[in-house]
Amino acid sequence: MPKAGTPKAGTPGAPVAKVHMTPEGHRRLEAERAALREDRHKIVAIVAWAASNGDRSENADYKEGKRRLREIDRRLGFIAQRLDDAEIVDPAAQTQRDRVFFGATVTYTTEDERDMTVRIVGVDEADMSQSTVSIASPVARALLRARCGDEVVIQTPNGPQLVEIRRIDYPEPV
Repeated sequence: MPKAGTPKAGTPGAPVAKVHMTPEGHRRLEAERAALREDRHKIVAIVAWAASNGDRSENADYKEGKRRLREIDRRLGFIAQRLDDAEIVDPAAQTQRDRVFFGATVTYTTEDERDMTVRIVGVDEADMSQSTVSIASPVARALLRARCGDEVVIQTPNGPQLVEIRRIDYPEPV
């Protein structure tokens, strides 16, 4: 519970929670924002053309264009907020390379002797098809601060699973 006089989260004057993000994740969001802005300009032109055709109530180009503009504006607002709240953390700058922190690539062995490798990234960057997990995920939370040889318990849908950290890697500094 916040102290008296401290604004609640989400209200003006409240402290903003930073969103950890890798430099690559930040670049991807910036590129998506640029692409959406370009798309928005094209859609605005289509909507203006469709509106000039007269009756908008039965104008599919107009309705679809307006719907797409709402989607783009919603996503642009989300991206703008994420970029404003972003704290870019470069994993290559990590000095404690013997422990698991944000940006680490971790190889661990499961109880059934399978080796798994994941990279811990920001919440907007996670993609299991790329073996990246969100810093907020149960896997990442269990691995954080562990060292090679440590055993940690990961909460899975099938219950807790004991895993052993085999390797921790970070990108080399440039």
